[in-house]
Amino acid sequence: MSDSAAKPDLLVIDDEVQIRRLLRLTLESAGYRVREAETGALGLNEAAVQRPEAIVLDLSLPDMGGLDVLRRLRDWSQIPVLILSVRGGESDKIAALDAGADDYLTKPFSGGELLARMRVLLRRAQPTGEVSIARVGDVEVDFAKRTVTRAGADLHLTVKEYALLRLLLQHRGKVVTHRQLLRDVWGPGHEEDTHYLRVHMANLRKKLEPAAGATRLVKTEAGIGYRLIDAG
Repeated sequence: MSDSAAKPDLLVIDDEVQIRRLLRLTLESAGYRVREAETGALGLNEAAVQRPEAIVLDLSLPDMGGLDVLRRLRDWSQIPVLILSVRGGESDKIAALDAGADDYLTKPFSGGELLARMRVLLRRAQPTGEVSIARVGDVEVDFAKRTVTRAGADLHLTVKEYALLRLLLQHRGKVVTHRQLLRDVWGPGHEEDTHYLRVHMANLRKKLEPAAGATRLVKTEAGIGYRLIDAG
């Protein structure tokens, strides 16, 4: 493995030159490769082209809000995102996490804490014991890159759709109940919100099985839950 291939690729989206310099020095000293973008638009383009393994995102950008960047990113990608912001209020953190952020770090921060949070972020992206790539029919899921393709073409899954597919893959061939899907994807207290599940599962199926008569990858177990076919 080459030295460049061994280093995780990170993207920093922040308009402050000094902060970007500090982040680059801190992250590169720990073995990461760092790319930079000073606006939200440039950051989204860089994320789409380079597909980094994680993103550090500031909430205050000159062209659009950081939450807008995050929401646009989550329309097509589940790349782990660490929010970095001077805003330390609880409401700011909740809004960012609800929009799809994986973690939130308030400025000023220590280099040690930044690196610790980045290690956790990357570990979560590929849990211990999970295969790197899973296939079902002509659909391929790369857990390390957090990408999904069908017949080689990118599938743009939402955060919830990706989480549902991942959970079904983890229990391939077994029925996953409505309650378990709702609890694990939406959180405790949502076990009865089956309308959420129906809508998102219908959208996921349209992306996985787009053509009429296509192989059914997800089976409905009436009144119980869903099951992913047990075929590689």
